[in-house]
Amino acid sequence: MKANDRLFQRLLLTLLICIVFSNIVAGQLYEWRGPDRTGIYNETGLLKKWPDGGPKLIWESQGMGYGFSSPTVTEDAVYVTGRKESNDVLVALTLEGKKKWEVIYGKAWMTNHDGTRCTPTFYNGNIFLISGSGDIVCVGSDGRIKWSKNHYALYESKPIMFGISESPLVVDNMVIASPGGKKASVVAFNTADGKVVWEAEPIEALPQYVNPKLIEYAGKKMIVTVMGTNIFAINAKDGKIIWKMDYVNINAGPERGYKNHAMTPTYRDGHILIANGYKWVALNLKLSADGNSVSTVWENRNFDPQLGGVVLLGDHIYGSTHQVQPTDSWACVDWNTGKILWTSKWHSKGSIISADGMLYMYEEKSGHVALSNPNPAKLDIVSEFQITKGEGPFWAHPVINKGKLYIRHGDYIMAYQVK
Repeated sequence: MKANDRLFQRLLLTLLICIVFSNIVAGQLYEWRGPDRTGIYNETGLLKKWPDGGPKLIWESQGMGYGFSSPTVTEDAVYVTGRKESNDVLVALTLEGKKKWEVIYGKAWMTNHDGTRCTPTFYNGNIFLISGSGDIVCVGSDGRIKWSKNHYALYESKPIMFGISESPLVVDNMVIASPGGKKASVVAFNTADGKVVWEAEPIEALPQYVNPKLIEYAGKKMIVTVMGTNIFAINAKDGKIIWKMDYVNINAGPERGYKNHAMTPTYRDGHILIANGYKWVALNLKLSADGNSVSTVWENRNFDPQLGGVVLLGDHIYGSTHQVQPTDSWACVDWNTGKILWTSKWHSKGSIISADGMLYMYEEKSGHVALSNPNPAKLDIVSEFQITKGEGPFWAHPVINKGKLYIRHGDYIMAYQVK
């Protein structure tokens, strides 16, 4: 073989590798609560104990706008939403915390905790968002809006008591949003141009604060969410409702609270955990063999995580309680039986994630962050420190990416070295 031929083959192979790699990177998905919305980040080699005073602060950045949304960290940027005056804005930072650009993507929610809630969803080089006034928006990685439409107006819906808190789900080049109302419960838009792909039938219910969960089971991709009185699943292919169950009827009992739902469902091996704050019953539901129905495995009326998420590690669920006794406590629940294994006070309730076999807890009232061993016998905190920058409740969930822990509070975002 001639030298020129060998050189040509090497160049061709290099080009093919670059094309494949660019396609892999372009198809990457970064979203609310990490991979599959589980709250479990695929990291290794992280610290099992932090120095006194907490892990090393690498950088901090102010000017995100006021909000409770979590950052989305990709291969080359950090995306954060915030409210500035009456607008929702998306800010892009470098991985070193330097501002790249900022864009207004819609009108903000201005009553009842007037900060942004939407965590950006990054897919195929674009960022998908939902504003506080119901705009579903596609923004390119250069900061330019590619398409926008107000799906709340299109489907004759309206925000409820605490505004719109949905972080859009992306499935097979469709972006999923949940306007509720009289015309459609859930809608799929084409990611490229915003055209409607399908509309799920209305269930005569107002929207909620739930970020839907994608489940693959029995050859189906189904979207599971909670809206109004119903827990239900939609076929991601065509928008048909596969099954639904009356959550209010199951929940019937004394002192059940508001019909406010904010918890992303948790899924494993054909089982779905549905939980909520305000003393709502937590349910473990089992999918039938064909996925067309569900049955209840257990109920727990003493576990009501409100909006901080849960993580499932092994056969144990870790989260916090809201209004059930003991209120504002941390808890561990057996995945198979629903039995509460322990509850423990630590400042207040809050959000929880996991990485490299450890738990990361961020309580909502005074901003303490803890590193804890996942122990089914007790709350086992190893290290902790306190966030002192920013204003308002500490409702943003922590994010971990490439050995860095990202914490957002109000107008601030901070990055800590945890590897």
